Amino acid sequence: MIFNLLSPLADEFILFNLIRYTTFRAGAACMTALFVALAFGPMVIRFLRAHQNGGQPIREDGPQSHLLTKKGTPTMGGVLILLSLGVSTLLWADLRNGFVWVVLMVTLGYGALGFADDWLKVTKRNTKGVSGRQKLITQALIGLAAALWMAWLMPAHLSDKLALPFFKELLIPFGFVFPLLAMLVMMGSSNAVNLTDGLDGLAIVPVMIAAGVFALIAYLVGNRIFADYLQLHAVPGSGELAVFCSALIGASLGFLWFNAPPAAVFMGDTGSLALGGALGAVAVATKHEVVLAIVGGLFVVETVSVIIQVFWYKRTGRRVFLMAPLHHHFEKKGWAEPTIVIRFWIIAMVLALIGLSTLKIR
Repeated sequence: MIFNLLSPLADEFILFNLIRYTTFRAGAACMTALFVALAFGPMVIRFLRAHQNGGQPIREDGPQSHLLTKKGTPTMGGVLILLSLGVSTLLWADLRNGFVWVVLMVTLGYGALGFADDWLKVTKRNTKGVSGRQKLITQALIGLAAALWMAWLMPAHLSDKLALPFFKELLIPFGFVFPLLAMLVMMGSSNAVNLTDGLDGLAIVPVMIAAGVFALIAYLVGNRIFADYLQLHAVPGSGELAVFCSALIGASLGFLWFNAPPAAVFMGDTGSLALGGALGAVAVATKHEVVLAIVGGLFVVETVSVIIQVFWYKRTGRRVFLMAPLHHHFEKKGWAEPTIVIRFWIIAMVLALIGLSTLKIR
């Protein structure tokens, strides 16, 4: 909104020329989202605590320590993230850009689904919310609509192809099947972050790290000069997603202020489904779907641990891990929660560096 209002005046007022720079607006979006989160956080937490009798339901079969340390903590803190992210993006992004709107649609759509799931959990006082079938169908519909929209926004030679890291020109054609692949990327990313969100601060910091990587990727891919120099597949208009990703970092930082151990609020499915969907949508828009699997490798491993656990238990009646997702396995082994969280953050940072290396190693 600020860009659309003030950029036409840049020729008359030289200070307004800053608005034309994506880097300036990205920094401003990050700071705005952080300020909104810090300013409204206490109010949102008080509201959630007042309207949730007993806070988030805790799994009876989970680590016993959670019944003592996490009981009564309000959930649905993702509302704070979405509020900060939405306000900041609408203020600083170019609202004529289609990629901004499609990524916002995925983020808010998945967030609304997570909100419904959390609401059913806190009102029915159990750990079951929206059924798995209904959740997957809703995610698929939102993801497919977004994939078709992004295909329409992209250059024709990229709209139905998958780019691979480490290769300069290689594009794998998927034809009419590509929107389904893009849909699966968004769904998979959304559910992977959801599975990782089990300890205070565990999911939000890797999300920030991934958002930082994709802020840079979006900026480079959206700039023809940088894209040609790095031999990336340029996607005109996608550079504006750097503003969105920066706003996501600021909103996540603000949420982490209240989610730091011991957490005053959990993000719930409202936040985790939305954040994962946002990362997936940005990856599709920038043609870096495979890089997301590298940068978000921590989320992938957590998801794979659940798949292995369920598959093997159904086949043999035995468990591979003491408990899935993987972070609960280490809790059962006696690792302290801060130890697990910080070590997983380190892994996320290493994977982010590997993902960044794909921009140059081609």
